[in-house]
Formats: sequence, structure tokens, C-alpha cells
Amino acid sequence: MATRPRECRARVAAVRALAAEILEADLDMLEPPALAFEAGQWVSVPFGPKIVRAYSIASSPRAPARITLCADVAPGGIGSRWFHALAPGAEVGFKGPLGGFTLARDETRRLLFVAEEIGIVPVRSILANLYAVSGTREATLVYWARDPSWLVYGGELAALTRRPSGLTYRPVVREAPAGWDGERGDVAAVVDRVVDDVAGVVAYVAGGGGTIDRVRQVLMAKGMERKAVKWEKFW
Repeated sequence: MATRPRECRARVAAVRALAAEILEADLDMLEPPALAFEAGQWVSVPFGPKIVRAYSIASSPRAPARITLCADVAPGGIGSRWFHALAPGAEVGFKGPLGGFTLARDETRRLLFVAEEIGIVPVRSILANLYAVSGTREATLVYWARDPSWLVYGGELAALTRRPSGLTYRPVVREAPAGWDGERGDVAAVVDRVVDDVAGVVAYVAGGGGTIDRVRQVLMAKGMERKAVKWEKFW
């Protein structure tokens, strides 16, 4: 049963820069002492009447006493400034958990994940929880970024493929440096190329609205039902 969202308080434990414009923060829960959530959910931070910003939880629900948030702070708005100002020891308030971009416990279909840059955050949580629980499960992840520095969880995702997890990881970049051995180009074109059969597949797509629309069109053109494509829009 889904956990009802509630007002929460936490203390900042650490803040890290994962890339030039991507920050990650660990928050130790104060009230409640542990946040029960489903992998893929998010929290909302208030900034005044009817002004909130949403941040997906990057960590696994298997460690609910400390949650990790991750954000692209390039937009420079009120949420970006808040994230920039986070410092160890500070207390923060938010509401959560929220959102339905989650993997059902009884889901048996083959899994396809498509993430665009910061859209990897809920997918990272889902995959971390999935492989901690099941050990092995057939899944494909197509992860796109403008260049390799924006593939912020790429190292740990690649590490999953080096053990018998069942994960196929396909990093994609628009601008490839010398020696890059991953995919290049548009994420929807890569999905079109690598997904041959959509029978028995459920897709999770996270990123910008344009990418979500293009990936959905590619998959539905192959015969996938609209309701088999789940999505989380970040911008």
C-alpha cells in the first residue's frame, strides 16, 4: 500500500558536486526518523504560497533513515539557489513521498528504462532497489546526456553489468570525446535501433517532455500499448 505524503524534516549530512551543474545531497531524516517511500518517488520543497519544487529521491528505499536528492542546478531559479545553499548541519523541510513513477512489486514484464540527463535520478533508485531485492532481472537502460560528464551515475550503472544482474546498459551522448565507445546521437533513435520486440515489455522514460514524446512514438510505432509506457517529466 502506498505511503501517504506527510510533512518531513531532515538534516543535511553531505553535499557533493557530481558534475559542474549537478549536485547531490544526503539528508538524515529527523521527523519521521525514516521515510517510507517507493523507489522512483520524489519530495516537494516549499518556497512560499503555491510555489514548490520537486526533487526525485536518488537513493534506495532500503535505507530510509537517510535519503539522497540530486538536482540539475543549471536553471538558476529558486530551487537551484536552495540546493546550492544546502550545507551540512542545516535543517530542511519538505513533503513526501509523492509520485507514481514506480515499479510494481508484481511486475513480470521485461523492463526498458530510458533516461535523459537528470532523469536518471528516479531510475537509479529503481535499479538500486530492484537488484538489491531480486539479484538478477532482465532490464535495458538507455541513458542519454549531452556529453559523458553528464552521465552522473554512469560508473555504478556500468558496474552492475559486470556482475550477473541481467542489466544491459547503453550510454548515449550527443558530443563524444576521443575514445568514447558508447552510443552517439539522439536517444529516441538509439531506442528505435536497440529495441526489436516490444511484446511483454514495460517502459519507464524520464527526462524532458520532448524526449518522452519521441520515445513514446518510437515504441508505439513498434506496437507497444500507450499504457505500457510510464513516464516522469522533469522539464
